Amino acid sequence: MALIRLGFGRQHLCLLRRRSLLLSKLIAVVFAVLLFCEFLIYYLVILRCDWPEVKTPAHNSGQETLKAMFLADTHLLGEIRGHWLDKLRREWQMERAFQTALWLLQPEVVFILGDIFDEGKWSSPQAWADDVERFQKIFRHPHHVLLKVVAGNHDIGFHYQMSTYKIKRFEKVFNPERLFSWKGINFVMVNSVALEGDGCNLCSEAEAEIIEISHKLNCSREQEHHSSRCIDEQPLPASAPVLLQHFPLYRRSDANCSGDDAAPLEERDIPFKERYDALSREASQKLLWWLRPRLVLSGHTHSACEVLHGAGTMEISVPSFSWRNRNNPSFIMGMLTPTEYALAKCYLPYENTVLATYCVAVGFLAVLMLAHFKLLASPLLFGWNLLRKLKTT
Repeated sequence: MALIRLGFGRQHLCLLRRRSLLLSKLIAVVFAVLLFCEFLIYYLVILRCDWPEVKTPAHNSGQETLKAMFLADTHLLGEIRGHWLDKLRREWQMERAFQTALWLLQPEVVFILGDIFDEGKWSSPQAWADDVERFQKIFRHPHHVLLKVVAGNHDIGFHYQMSTYKIKRFEKVFNPERLFSWKGINFVMVNSVALEGDGCNLCSEAEAEIIEISHKLNCSREQEHHSSRCIDEQPLPASAPVLLQHFPLYRRSDANCSGDDAAPLEERDIPFKERYDALSREASQKLLWWLRPRLVLSGHTHSACEVLHGAGTMEISVPSFSWRNRNNPSFIMGMLTPTEYALAKCYLPYENTVLATYCVAVGFLAVLMLAHFKLLASPLLFGWNLLRKLKTT
């Protein structure tokens, strides 16, 4: 009797060991997959990104070089259209991507080109405060890194939805500074939503601001240093500005755009609506004439594009930073001096890569459990016996 009890005890102990071993394997696999998909993959992907080199090395010309990151269309979901799982997944992706990029690339300034929020155009004061709090958590940054933001149509509404209240609410959180200079480089940040051109009060104010900036920039150019109109102006660096805005400058469509992150082929020939998909032709000409930028960066389309305007001014449409808008989000890395610039694109992890990794992990766990309970061999053995029977008949 004692031997029987001892045998049962050993069998029970062996069963417990096997179950604990299985549990340990399952936990190890789950932990490894989570660690890879939610943390390590961002380091592995962004580590491949390198800052571009400007044509004229800054150390040879006496000019300082500025490292800038440009991203767009983060679309933080609000309380109306934002499902909690969608918020959790996409905002975690943006937080990990942004924090990893800051740590690995060490930019000096980050520009976000509008549509920070998805529901800013109609969110209540409390919902706005909640969205802002989440934004500040996701895009937290060290004090030595500057974060500059321009308004998009989802932040303050399209022209017909825009109001003084929404603009002031946005500018209370994000510095309303339109002209920003650092290391001899001028950046002009435009509220492109207000460039409707219909003479409304907000549109007139926006145009007046741009004209004032144009005057300051003209005074900084060599030929106008001694003009009587510039005596009272604080001198700016004599550098053609970089124009930053949400809406792209006027173009017919994305037909001439190319690349992995351009608009889908079936959408590229769809004509753009002026004042909706892009600025009007008139507003675009005014900006190019008044500001004479050497480079334009914009968002809004969620897809990449390079467009050469008028007098050789390059415009870069920056793709969305969020998985919610595209499978392969990215951002632009820029090395700038007062006279030169060089740009490179840094892709983030593809969403389908992460989902595929999870699917493979689930399959592996299923195989592991079937093998543990000795169920995996049964179908194989059944198939083998069936083949033997077929051969003998």
